[in-house]
Amino acid sequence: MNNYEQVLVALRRVIRATDLHSKRLSKHAGLTAPQLLIMRTIRDLGQVTIGTIADKVSLSQATVTTILDRLEHRKLVYRVRSTTDKRKVHAHLTEEGAELLAQAPQPLQEDFIQKFQSLHEWEQSMIVASLQRVASMMDADSIDASPVLDVGPINREDGWKGRRKQSAG
Repeated sequence: MNNYEQVLVALRRVIRATDLHSKRLSKHAGLTAPQLLIMRTIRDLGQVTIGTIADKVSLSQATVTTILDRLEHRKLVYRVRSTTDKRKVHAHLTEEGAELLAQAPQPLQEDFIQKFQSLHEWEQSMIVASLQRVASMMDADSIDASPVLDVGPINREDGWKGRRKQSAG
């Protein structure tokens, strides 16, 4: 196999692994990766504002609000306006949301992050540079993307409407 074919196969494997994980997450928990990350952020930080969630998961506040709307509709989260600052709204997990989160698979990027961080710094730098070059070669430099491994919408309800950053379902 030529070098370029090996690169294309490796890229296809990454895409396929992301797709398979997204389908598994959807099947077992009925969630998308961004929904899972937002719920985990709420769990980890407790009473948290939408702006803080957006910062932690690298999505816009509008996208987080749209995702929270879906999660609230499913009774997995609820929002409460701050009693001290009426401009702030805090998100909380419901008991049902906490139970679902406890049974959900880990986000794909968590295992990756652990393995990546165990590499020597020079190996990390080489991977970053190589992938940035590949993205550039695919004319993907200007595509806005968050650090969430997700292949896009899992169902029609999670379409691209209202998304500012990539992989926001």
